[in-house]
Amino acid sequence: MIKSYFQFEANNTSLKQETIAGVTTFLTMVYIVIVNPKILEAAGIPFGPSMVATILTAFFGTLIMGIYAKRPFAIAPYMGENAFIAYTVVQVLGYSWQTALGAIFISGVLFTILTLSKIRGWVANAIPESLKIGFAVGIGLFITFIGLNQTGIIKLGTIGAPVGVGNFHDLNVLLAILNFLIIGILMIRKVNGALIIGILMITLLSMLTGNSSPPKSIVSLPPDLSPIFLELDIVGALSWGFFAVILTIFVLDFVDTIGTLLGLSYKANLFNEKGELPEIEKPMLVDAIATTLAALFGTTTAGVYLESATGIEAGGRTGFTAVVIALLFLLTLFLAPLFTAVPTAAFGPALIIVGMLMISPIKNLDFNDLTNVIPVFLMIALMCFTFNLGIGLTAGFLTYLIIKIFSGRLKEINAGMWILGILSLIFFIFYPY
Repeated sequence: MIKSYFQFEANNTSLKQETIAGVTTFLTMVYIVIVNPKILEAAGIPFGPSMVATILTAFFGTLIMGIYAKRPFAIAPYMGENAFIAYTVVQVLGYSWQTALGAIFISGVLFTILTLSKIRGWVANAIPESLKIGFAVGIGLFITFIGLNQTGIIKLGTIGAPVGVGNFHDLNVLLAILNFLIIGILMIRKVNGALIIGILMITLLSMLTGNSSPPKSIVSLPPDLSPIFLELDIVGALSWGFFAVILTIFVLDFVDTIGTLLGLSYKANLFNEKGELPEIEKPMLVDAIATTLAALFGTTTAGVYLESATGIEAGGRTGFTAVVIALLFLLTLFLAPLFTAVPTAAFGPALIIVGMLMISPIKNLDFNDLTNVIPVFLMIALMCFTFNLGIGLTAGFLTYLIIKIFSGRLKEINAGMWILGILSLIFFIFYPY
């Protein structure tokens, strides 16, 4: 019944392969259970309830993605948007976290309306292939940077050189490098489950060498969610002074979802012969519902996670991969000490490897046509060097319009790209720098 519902044979996959893919994705993103609430503490949201809200958002969003949309994508609160809420909206602009959650709820409702009216899907399918290539490559380099930074292989430098090499005397860095080599060699030798094998091997070795500690307990009761559940301030978020914040949240989630969804789908070969993603409204509707639920639970904007690429590389092609991820997230409500004991040296190199594999679509870009190359290059560069997918994507959309107009190729711009370009311009005007 499971095999027929998720159409394993049609997708050239199996129950075992999908399960391994789900576990792989989960282990590369379970850090969000700790990191998201830790960031949101800066906004005044208590850690314990925030952790529960993070887990519930990931569970419900990913489960719906698997069962309804039947895609191998995980849903969780976005990194980047959480920092924007904590450090810009609350600490710099002085708004309450309750008002910020109200803005996220409003964005979720708007996304739901735009998705049900098929406007989001129409806009997404209007994006030219060159920019879809940019999504995939930019996301690949972005998660590579995340993996390098999390493992300590690179670190923040000085003003003159913002990124530098890490400490290669650090055991965690050495274990991460070893893990990178293990996964790479296993993949070269075509060993199934190379990513998960590397993660588990280094987790065990890290504990044996004292680089990380084994969990002091395995089972724990989840904290009380009530201090943040349904505490959003929708009325406060509807004030005119909050317009720039709502616009920023809306555009960031709008373009992040399009970019991540299309980039991952491009890598997974999920597009049809017309270059469109079939039933694109389904995963987009899941994203909208997840964002709405996130605000109700007490956490920030949720959507398709970049780390889903690790599961795709492990062979995940159907919604069963997402179901596995969702169930594992549900377990973290009671087994958080066990799952969060996975060190960065274990999951970071998996992100680096997958990032490497995701740059392969660049070979499909026509480098003789600079009207496509320039926007794609700018998109990729800014996604990485601003550490913000939304900035890179909107810059790419806007540059695409400008380059095409002044190159005398106005006819190549379709209505969907006009909408994205105008939205991107408004975003840069009102962004609270």
